[in-house]
Amino acid sequence: MKSDIDIAKEAKLKHISEIAEQINIPLDELKMYGKYIAKLPLSLIDNEKVKKNNLILVSAISPTPAGEGKTTMSIGLTQGLNKIGKKTIVVLREPSLGPVFGVKGGATGGGFSQVLPMEDINLHFTGDFSAIEKAHNLLAALIDNNIQNKKNNLGIDPRTVSWKRVMDMNDRSIRKIIVGLGGKTSGIPRETGFDITAASEVMATLCLAENLQNLKEKLGNIFIGYTFDKKPVYARDLKAHGAMAALLKDAILPNLVQTIEGTPAIIHGGPFANIAQGTNSVIATRMGLSHSDYVVTEAGFGFDLGAEKFFDIKCGYSGLSPKAVVLVATVRALKYHGGADLKDLKTPNPEALRKGLGNLEKHIENIKQFNICSVIAINKFVTDTDEEIDIIRQKCKEMGMYSAVANVWGEGGNGAVKLAEIVAGVVESCQFHYKPMYDWNWSVEKKIETIAKKIYGAEAIDYTSKAKADLKRVYDLGLDKLPVCIAKTQKSLSDNPDLLGRPKDFVVTVREIEIASGAGFIIPITGEIMRMPGLPENPAAEKIDIDENGNISGLF
Repeated sequence: MKSDIDIAKEAKLKHISEIAEQINIPLDELKMYGKYIAKLPLSLIDNEKVKKNNLILVSAISPTPAGEGKTTMSIGLTQGLNKIGKKTIVVLREPSLGPVFGVKGGATGGGFSQVLPMEDINLHFTGDFSAIEKAHNLLAALIDNNIQNKKNNLGIDPRTVSWKRVMDMNDRSIRKIIVGLGGKTSGIPRETGFDITAASEVMATLCLAENLQNLKEKLGNIFIGYTFDKKPVYARDLKAHGAMAALLKDAILPNLVQTIEGTPAIIHGGPFANIAQGTNSVIATRMGLSHSDYVVTEAGFGFDLGAEKFFDIKCGYSGLSPKAVVLVATVRALKYHGGADLKDLKTPNPEALRKGLGNLEKHIENIKQFNICSVIAINKFVTDTDEEIDIIRQKCKEMGMYSAVANVWGEGGNGAVKLAEIVAGVVESCQFHYKPMYDWNWSVEKKIETIAKKIYGAEAIDYTSKAKADLKRVYDLGLDKLPVCIAKTQKSLSDNPDLLGRPKDFVVTVREIEIASGAGFIIPITGEIMRMPGLPENPAAEKIDIDENGNISGLF
């Protein structure tokens, strides 16, 4: 069986001008990054077309550690929709370098449902992550500089500063560090650390911004900490937001590439789904809707994380309104949720599959709570048996759901034609309009309780003493009307990664609440959330290589 990178290398790429021509964008509007990548100016967004065209959200059941193929399915479905005559663009997040070199390897889809050129997209691409990293770390440097200097000092209390630095790499050794060592000229010693760039508030902020001026305003709203006399300090108080926005002047522009079948793809931004909103930028989604009849996009992890935040945060800020949800289910994930061991997921096990169906059932119920039409896409793997697939299809039928088996890895758009026909039919006939899970004007506690009970299935909510103190701070700062972006494990519907399937009668514990006032949400944190991953025992980086001709191998 060929690897993803081998399949990608055999593809004949079209010049990016040909891709742009398909969606009626002239060559002189493109900001070229070589022959196969270009950035798109924001002037190409047409908000009237955005309102008229069809947005499809791809989500998934609770995933296995390897993921269930949302990106691959999103690309395959887009290719399938184009094959049945629906002008469609796929809009995705950019890969983070950390996971590329860590557990998952490349993150541009797979098989015959990839976005290309995959090596460039998986590595430095157009430098967006680097620009976000620099803007974030500029603010960190300005904070420490203000603490160090006696003139123009805001009186920041270093003990209250929560702003860390970021780097786009998995490196556990810098999660917690001490800065300012080395004497008086090297700053004031204090404890801080590093997060991965995808977890940066700057990333989340850029992906919710309307334009460059709006981005600058949002960056100025980033909460830094307090002065010694208990006054809040924001990035604008340090006059940081102008320079930060200047660093992001190109990063705010979405990137145009192509799928392996030569259909247009827009890739932009990449916030994590367990600590941030987990979706590509509002700008990229609007750009796609401005130039196609259909846009397929995805939200990270399971429906309980990325999709909930897509609806309650991204749609709330942007006014976007999806016409349908495609929920990706796999035989292997349902067997995993039914108690099968990870190493045995390729072995037929109808009994474990049936036990795991509760996870699918709960996600379907959650979609219905948002009053949105949906289709179940069964992502087919070569090890799946007909009996196992029939069990899933029967469950979907019992719940009144459309379903289709799609082999998008092995067959590309041809493997998604049936799915595409069903999805297009649902989009064109659905009379529902999504409704948010909560009102932003509700109390913070009611918003958290609503998500935890209705989406996760929790029995009750508990707050640690620190979370209660953090909650008071949110109210004191007047930020209680912001939406909530609950940080939770992706491995379970609960806040305990070991509770698989459809857990019941559990308590969600909010252990602290962070403020992301620049992005425009608050973050109740449940469980242990990793914002600077470490490399695994056998990192993917060990398999990546380059030869004397510049040919890269090992990117899966």
